[in-house]
Amino acid sequence: MTIKNALLVDDSKVARFALSKLLESRDMEVNMAGSAEEALDFLSSNDRPDVIFMDHLMPGMNGVEATKAIKGNPETAGIPIIMCTSKKSQSFTEEARNFGVYNILTKPPQVDGLSSVLEQLDSDVSGGTLPEPPALDFAEEASDEEPLDIPEDASLELSPKTEGDSKTSSQENQPQVVPLTSDLIEQIARSAVKTHINNRLHELLSSLFDEQFDHLKRVLDESSRKQEAVIEERLNAVTEMVESRTANLRDDVAAEVNLNLVQELTQVRKELSKNNGFTAENMSELKDHITSVQTIDTEFWQTLQSEAIQQAHEISRETAEDIAQRTIDLFISQQRSATSRIYTIGLAASLGVFAVGIAFISGLFG
Repeated sequence: MTIKNALLVDDSKVARFALSKLLESRDMEVNMAGSAEEALDFLSSNDRPDVIFMDHLMPGMNGVEATKAIKGNPETAGIPIIMCTSKKSQSFTEEARNFGVYNILTKPPQVDGLSSVLEQLDSDVSGGTLPEPPALDFAEEASDEEPLDIPEDASLELSPKTEGDSKTSSQENQPQVVPLTSDLIEQIARSAVKTHINNRLHELLSSLFDEQFDHLKRVLDESSRKQEAVIEERLNAVTEMVESRTANLRDDVAAEVNLNLVQELTQVRKELSKNNGFTAENMSELKDHITSVQTIDTEFWQTLQSEAIQQAHEISRETAEDIAQRTIDLFISQQRSATSRIYTIGLAASLGVFAVGIAFISGLFG
């Protein structure tokens, strides 16, 4: 989502808190301002947010005036503004769009409505289809006050006394002057009082809501602390009860195990006591067994002795035969070596005599 941070402008702490929680649940960074003037100061000294949620009715500069001021500044004109108001109608929506509001969010905000507005805004920002800031005529200020029945180029003055028609001719070329009658004074006073009462009532209601919110928050915190204390106390009680019952259970299990061990040991002791010591019959059986074992051992030893003597004779005979064979082979090899040397000497002598003979014959016939 391209919408990552928002500026929330509302004079009510309750409204700011409720909307900020909804925005933070969507992983958005939220900055808040308690008035339109504070919002303008924030925009002039901080990075521009991705969207501004502007309250409609606020004391001092209202949401409409703040929107016009933001849209009239080239540095902030491109920031989409969502007007938060309980006055949502087709005519008001069209009027709001005329002075630069991107969309309307009904108060108190709901999750579905907020999601729909943010999804549409995200789509327009991603697609580059955000509406262009309107060219505003700041001479025309929106107002909820009753219009005064006074011409635009008229000035006010106290009702003059009638002095004839001499002054009438001299005032024909002057701007139209509306006499300040009691009805006009009453109308102006009523309008001013209504505006003052509306602003004051809004301030009182906002203050009342904030006090109620603070009081409710304190009550909830205190209730939460008490509830946590009660839960902690009950958990401790349950833990102690479980430990007590577990200890009793361990004792019961240990006692049962000890009883079973004692019974098993008693049974084993009885079995051992029955088989304790050798009887005469056991001794006789043991003697017979030893005698039979000795007889078997003697016969086995004699057999081993005779087999060992026979194997010794065979080894001696094989050794003597092997020595004799090696002696004969050595003698034969020595005889062959001597005969070979004599033959070599004779052959060499014969060759020498033959060579001398050839040499002599060669010298003789040469």
